[in-house]
Amino acid sequence: MPAVSIEHYENFPVASWLCPPALRPPVTALYHYARTADDLADEGDASPDERLADLAAYRADLRAVVAGTTPSPRWARQVFQPLAVALNEHHLPPQLLEDLLDAFVQDTVKQRYADRAELLDYCRRSANPVGRLLLHLYRVEDPLALARSDAICTALQLINFWQDFTIDGPRGRVYAPETDLQRHGLQGQQLLDLQDSPAARALIADLCAWARALMMEGAPLVHQLPGRAGWELRLVVQGGLRILHKLEAMHFAALLQRPRLRALDAPVLLWRALSMRPRQPRAGRGHPETTP
Repeated sequence: MPAVSIEHYENFPVASWLCPPALRPPVTALYHYARTADDLADEGDASPDERLADLAAYRADLRAVVAGTTPSPRWARQVFQPLAVALNEHHLPPQLLEDLLDAFVQDTVKQRYADRAELLDYCRRSANPVGRLLLHLYRVEDPLALARSDAICTALQLINFWQDFTIDGPRGRVYAPETDLQRHGLQGQQLLDLQDSPAARALIADLCAWARALMMEGAPLVHQLPGRAGWELRLVVQGGLRILHKLEAMHFAALLQRPRLRALDAPVLLWRALSMRPRQPRAGRGHPETTP
């Protein structure tokens, strides 16, 4: 699952002690694949054209290892040689890796989103492939699990957006949909300029409620995954919910300060992870829900 974490690439958990040892190499390979592509899209002083050229070369190397041929030497040792092993041993779906690259390319050319549907389509490629790749490694493929994974991954991506206004603003990116901005009488430039106001806080509160609803929709997946995977997912879910709690505690002033998870949050996350229990389904629902 993606994770709101202290790692530089927010949408991928590193292979923690909860990850079975046999799966640590492919998880690490996937992390470095996503991390490097994210750096190409965001880090340094490259121009948009240079970033697009680098991502195109990166895609060519991905397609080379998928086809069983030799990639260029540029990223071979750290990224594509380990990824080739993971592809061969675990038969990872190449389209999910392509989807991640599509999202990184989009970040170089698109800075605004018209509505929630358009932003969800971005999340479908920027976040959801991570969860599906990890479920593939755990050999979990049933449709309900995939749908819940998508809900959690999208929620985590959205939480990262609402956490990162102070980072995305200087980059010229507004992830709050235009329809939400209009409903609160705001313009995207006000977010870019980090202009805090009651209207901006009301907007962020609505966006956080949207992310929380998605998280709770996907949370029952923690009871579907076996052993260590389920426990790691509990911590991932609680990490996202903890960021939402911090945003609420600061009265949604995310244009002034970026909330972060710190070492002192660990006991709270662990306790809440241990406390997650299935609930009986509501009337008309066929599957149990999960306490937060």
